[in-house]
Parts: sequence; C-alpha cells; structure tokens
Amino acid sequence: MNTTTKTRVVVIGGSFGGLTTAFRLRRLLPRGRADITVVSKDERFYFIPSLPWVTMGQKTLDQISFPIQRSLEARKINCIIGEVERIDPQAQEVTIAGEALGYDILVVATGHRSANEAVPGLGPFDGPGHSLMSPREAVEAGEAWKQFLDDPGPMVIGCAPGASCLGPAYEFALEVDHALKRRKQRAFVPITFLTPEPFLGHFGVGGMGRARQFLEGEFEHRDISYQTSAAISNISDSEVELADGTLVASRYSMIIPPLAGVPAILRSPGIGNPKGFIPTDEGFRHKEFGNVYAVGVAVGYPPVDETPVPVNFPKTGHMTVQMAKTAAHNIAGDILGSNRASRPLYVECILDMGDRAVKILADPVRPPRNRVRMSVGRRWLWAKRAHAPGFTWKMKIGRV
Repeated sequence: MNTTTKTRVVVIGGSFGGLTTAFRLRRLLPRGRADITVVSKDERFYFIPSLPWVTMGQKTLDQISFPIQRSLEARKINCIIGEVERIDPQAQEVTIAGEALGYDILVVATGHRSANEAVPGLGPFDGPGHSLMSPREAVEAGEAWKQFLDDPGPMVIGCAPGASCLGPAYEFALEVDHALKRRKQRAFVPITFLTPEPFLGHFGVGGMGRARQFLEGEFEHRDISYQTSAAISNISDSEVELADGTLVASRYSMIIPPLAGVPAILRSPGIGNPKGFIPTDEGFRHKEFGNVYAVGVAVGYPPVDETPVPVNFPKTGHMTVQMAKTAAHNIAGDILGSNRASRPLYVECILDMGDRAVKILADPVRPPRNRVRMSVGRRWLWAKRAHAPGFTWKMKIGRV
C-alpha cells in the first residue's frame, strides 16, 4: 500500500459485521493511514437476537437498537446512510443513489435478503405467514401474536427448506409454550414444529453434542409435536401444507425463510456466486479480488452435509463478529505490512426457553470438533438477558 496517502476503506453494512470491522480498524490503524467509511441502508443498529423478545412483547425496537451515525462519527469514521446499488471491482467503486464512491479496500457486510417468496403465503406483508428475520417483521408478528391470544388455536412454528438461521424457530417455540402456560391457554393451542433438518438440533452444522436428545426430550415433555425433513410448500390462513401433501392446521404460522444475497451483490458480476453470496479464503478475503473482503451472512459457505431436505450453513451474530475481527486484522496487515490471521469459526449461543435457557458451544462449528459443551439452567437465561443490552452498549461506544 502507498504509505504517503490515506487508504480508503469502505465498509458496506451497519450491523454486526460492518460496525465491528469499522470500529476494530479504527483501533488498529493510525488515523493518518486510513480513511474509513461505513455505508448502511439502516440508520440504526438492531440487536437481531432479541427480535423474538420483540414479537413476544418483552422488548421494543428502541430498547434493542441505537442510531449508528453519531457513534461512528465520534470515532472519526465517516457514515453514509443509503443502499449500495452495485459494486464495480475493476473501477474500485460502489454506487449509492447513482453516485460513485471509490475505495482502495472494500468490506462487504451487507447481511442477507429474506427469500420469503420461496414459500407461497409466507408473507408476512402479502400473506398469512410470519417471520422473525427483520425488525419490521418481528413487530408485525408481535401484533398478530396479540390478536392470536384473544382467540387461540393451532400453531405451526418452523423453518422453510433451505433455511440456515434455525435457532430463532426453536427459541420461539419454547418461549411460546412457556407464555401460553403462564396465561393458562396452552391447552387450547396445539403446537407443531416443522423443520427441514434430518433431526432436531441439526442446526445446519450436523448437530452439536447431545442437542438432539435434549431437544427431542424437551419437545416431548412440552407436548410440542414435531416433524423433521419437512418441506413446507404453502401457508394459508388455516393450515400449512408440506410438499408430500400433508396438511397441518394452523391459525398462526411462524416460519423462518431461506436467505439470499442482497440485490447489490447480484447486480455486481464477479463479486458473488449465483445466490448472491461471496466466496472468500480463511482470512475472509475475496478469492479473486485481493482488496475485497466479506464478513457475516454475505460470505458463501457450503452446507456441512447433504440432507433429504436442504438445510444451509448458519451464520450467527457471534460468528459474524469473529469474521469481522479477523478481516479487520488482515486489512490492517495489508496496510501496515504485518502478518495475516485465520481461525476456524466456533459457535457459542444461548437459547431462551422461557423459564430457563441452554448454552451450547461447538468449536469449531464444522465437525469434527475439539470441544462441544452444553449447559441448562436459569443462570443462562439471566446471562442472555444481561448480554443483550451489554453487547449493544459496547457496540454503541465502539468497544465490541
């Protein structure tokens, strides 16, 4: 890199991956060496793992978010609120609202687009189904949940074929069971869990330790019916249809959709694969363009194994932060001439079960693994409730 001028680093995305990368770069690089700009289509950072709480009425969007511009500018990071239309890796430019923004190094942390259209009726704004994959969808699902409580009936919770973010479906099922019991309404609500996974607790990573046995036992104890290798094909006001013709009665259907790449990647030849995800090396650098990095959901990962119904590899917020820190270290190395780093991703998550929680760790996330740990108790529920505002506050002040 030219040491006489500032390196222009552009980060696309203002969520876990984008903000972590930008804040970490600001700490690693002298201000005279790099000009950092974050381009975000959203004005606010949302702690996405808390969206089930928003739907259940335990949190509001304001309580799990903050405006990003002030936080970035306080740390001498430029902020542009707008959606990137396309990327030209040859010209080293991104286009925002028709205007070109040049870069020397680009970080793509755009997240995903929910492919709700994969299941007719999934909605939530043009069909009866509900989802938890964005703040707006979580609020809509919460309004429908309140109406459902006034006139309860059968419920279906699960994931569509090709889904990768499977944890929220489990979490929502267990939280709903607990909430209905507290309201003395559980007896009026048969709950069916439908998942493309070949077994409960597969999570798109081939399973994690005894998660399968634990979840099977928990669902049986709570009278939650379940069907694995289920391919949801249609959602109506009164039922969910599977590809084999099976009909499951449902007056409230919460279905996690498959994810797709964002339009900007699909409009940018050479950047992503046909699904809009970006191929990278272990240091999260693009396999063709050496000055382009990608972190988070935007990164293309193959499935861990082949399953009868497609299940894709997950990317949690925790994993995204790992990617962002590694990418930032390597970008700083590109600029300052230091060593590069790479480490296999691991996953550590806490699943809210309503009255308690389960903590699961798998290192690395893809089997075979060095460590798999699982622990259940109320202390993990308290830890999850404390972690959400703590992490959000740290992100706000740039100290992830």
